[in-house]
Amino acid sequence: MATADDLKFQEFDDAANLLAANPDATTISIDEPGEIPKNQHSRLQEPGREEDDELLGTDDSDKTELLAGQKKSAPFWTFEYYQTFFDVDTYQVLDRIKGSVFPVPGKNFVRLYIRSNPDLYGPFWICATLVFTIAVSGNLSNFFIHLGKPTYHYVPEFRKVSIAATTIYAYAWLVPLALWGFLMWRNSKVMNIVSYSFLEIVCVYGYSLFIYIPTAILWIIPQRVVRWVLVVFSLCLSGSVLVMTFWPAVRDDNRRIAVATVATILLLHALLAVGCLAYFFDAPELDIPAPIIPAHNGTTVITKSH
Repeated sequence: MATADDLKFQEFDDAANLLAANPDATTISIDEPGEIPKNQHSRLQEPGREEDDELLGTDDSDKTELLAGQKKSAPFWTFEYYQTFFDVDTYQVLDRIKGSVFPVPGKNFVRLYIRSNPDLYGPFWICATLVFTIAVSGNLSNFFIHLGKPTYHYVPEFRKVSIAATTIYAYAWLVPLALWGFLMWRNSKVMNIVSYSFLEIVCVYGYSLFIYIPTAILWIIPQRVVRWVLVVFSLCLSGSVLVMTFWPAVRDDNRRIAVATVATILLLHALLAVGCLAYFFDAPELDIPAPIIPAHNGTTVITKSH
C-alpha cells in the first residue's frame, strides 16, 4: 500500500526545495486568462491622437466599414448591390438633414451621421427637389418682377429645369469624384492622409445642398439685398459642414496644399450658389418688343419699350 509520501507531487517538492536554497530566484506565476495585468492594456497615446480618431473615425468606424464591405459583397451588376445604397429610414434621413442645417462645431459630419451607413437616397431626392425649386422659383421671380407691365406676357421657361438639373447633378457627382481622386492621390504621398470613400463624399455633398431648397424659395422676394444676404447665410451653414468634414482629412498634409484644398471646396460651393442666383433670379432684363400697331392711314407704327 502506498504511503503518504508516495502520493505527493514530486515537482512541487522540488520547487519548494529550490526556493529554500535560493530565495532570490525568479518565479513565474500562471494567472487566470481573465486576470491580465492592467499595465499591458494601458498605452501612452500621442497628444491629440484621440481627438483625431474621433474626428476621422479611425476606431470603431473602421470596423463598421469592414462590416459594411461584407454587407455590400454582392456583384455590382445585381440589384441587391445598389439596394444597399438606399437602405435608410425616414429618421436617419431627417437626422442627417438636421445635421447639415445645424452643424455642430468641431464635429465631423461623416463620423456622426454617414459612416455607419452612407446612402444615396437623401442626396438624390435633395438634388431633385432643389432642381425643381430653383426652376419654379426662378419663373415665379421673373413673373413678379414684370407683373403690371402692359407689354409683358408671361411664358414659362421649361428649359430652366434641364439647365438646373445638369448644373446641380454635375456638381453633386463630378466634384466629389474629383475630391475623392485627389484624396486617394495624396494618401499615396502622405501616410497620415485619411481618404473617405466616394460614397461618403457624395453623401456629404448631397446633404449639404439641402439648405439651398428653402433659400431658393425665399429668393422669390424681389429684393436683391435680401437675396444676397440669404446666399451668404446659406454658404456659411453648408460651407461649414464641408470644412469640418474635409479639413481633418487634409490637415496633416502640406500646409499650403491643405489650405488650397479647403479653399477650392468653398470656392466651388460658392460658385454654385452665386451662379444659380445670378442666372435664374438676377438675370438682366431684356428689351421686350412692343406689339405692332397698324395705323388707320395704312402706315405701321412700331413702339419700343425698355
